Parts: sequence; structure tokens; C-alpha cells
Amino acid sequence: MKRGLLLFVLFYFSGCVSLVGPDTYSVKVKTAPTQKKKVLSDKELKANRKIGCKSTYKVWGKEYCVLKHSYGFEEVGIASWYGPKFHGKKTASGEIYNMYEMTAAHKSLPLGTYVKVINLENGKSVVVKVNDRGPFVPGRIIDLSYAAAKKLGVVAKGTAKVKIVALGRKEDGHYAPENYEKGSFYIQLGAFEKFENAEKLRDKFIRNGVKAKIIQAFGLFRVVVGPQLTYVKAMEERDKLKRIYPDVFIIRVN
Repeated sequence: MKRGLLLFVLFYFSGCVSLVGPDTYSVKVKTAPTQKKKVLSDKELKANRKIGCKSTYKVWGKEYCVLKHSYGFEEVGIASWYGPKFHGKKTASGEIYNMYEMTAAHKSLPLGTYVKVINLENGKSVVVKVNDRGPFVPGRIIDLSYAAAKKLGVVAKGTAKVKIVALGRKEDGHYAPENYEKGSFYIQLGAFEKFENAEKLRDKFIRNGVKAKIIQAFGLFRVVVGPQLTYVKAMEERDKLKRIYPDVFIIRVN
């Protein structure tokens, strides 16, 4: 049950690698369709491999790609788990590793992504938050916390064949898929069951110079700013608002 856990030392360096390698059985990531296929030179192939990377980092001489987003990500391979040796230590996200919480380490998914992990050997499944990097042991695609591994029935055996399905980031009780390319992204200022309460908050923000409006999404009336057509633009808008309203966050409504 070796752990690929590396702390803040393992952050992002230059270069990139292909996402499919000896430690991955299969990977599927939705991307925008290409206009026309052509035979690429070695230089073009190397440049193309960087398109899907938000950043990269290097571990033991090997470079790893951190994906721009988790939208449409699925992966099948071997899961392992880690426990007492790393309990109480910092993860790559800066959070303290707690072996009794539902978390995991992954090499490529953005930190903070929630994923559903299905044990293909017994049908059990769990949802975990990716808050660390790893595993860096050949042939393994995810390192589960002790709690997650126990629920999946992996603890005794040590490893199991699993399927990973990315759910996105958890926002206001639901999972919001990340897609840095396109979508309808809003910065949420508040959410209410009653329209009149949403109306009061919207009017307050408008009086303060914020172009707020109300949309109905995920069963609530939401006071929002937007939409922005890319996640990156939405993050820029969110960061401006956060200076005055620290509790705002992004939701994707499609």
C-alpha cells in the first residue's frame, strides 16, 4: 500500500506527458472536436500534448499533467489506499490528510474535484474529494483514504480494479462540472426557496452597483452575476467580487 503522497514539494514545473501510459488502463476526456486531422511532426505532437494541461509537475524525474478541467473525465485502472503513515500530514492541496475522511490522491485531476469511484470487483461505490497528488507507483491510478477504501472493500486486499467518474466541484450541495472551454457560468451571491427573498438581495446588490439578477436553477431562486461563457472568465469575475463579498462562488447552469 505504498502511497504516492508528496507534499507541497510536488507542485508545478514545465513540460507535459501523455495522459495514457503504463499506469493507466483507459482514459476518456471530452474535448472540442477538431476541424481536420493531419499528420503531425514530432514538434507539433509535443506542443499538442500541452493543450489539455492547466499546469505540470515533476516527480522522480517524470512529468505529470494537471488537466484544465474534469469535465467528462472517466478512467479505469487499479486503486490502492494509504493510512496511518500519512495521517495528519499536509496534502498537495494544503489540507491535512485525515485517513477517516472521504478523500483521494490523483495524478491529473484538478485538486478539489469530486469523483465517484466504483469497485469493479464487487460493485460498491463511493464519492471522494481529490485533495492530493499520486499514486506514483506504476500500475495504479488513484490512492484512496482508509475510510474510502474500507467502504469499497479494498482494505484487506490492498488494491482493486476501479472505474473513476469525475463529478466536478461541490457547490451549494450539488456537483458543478468544470469546463474551461464553454458553458454558462454564473457567480452566485445567494440562493433562496422564496422568490421575494431573492428579490430583496438582488435589489441590495444593484443599489451597491453590482449587476445582479435572479435565475431559477437546481430547485432554488439564485441571485447571480453573469453569465460568462468560459470558466476562466467566471473566475476573473468571481475574484473581483470576492474582495468585497468573500462568500461568492461559481455555478455552471446548462
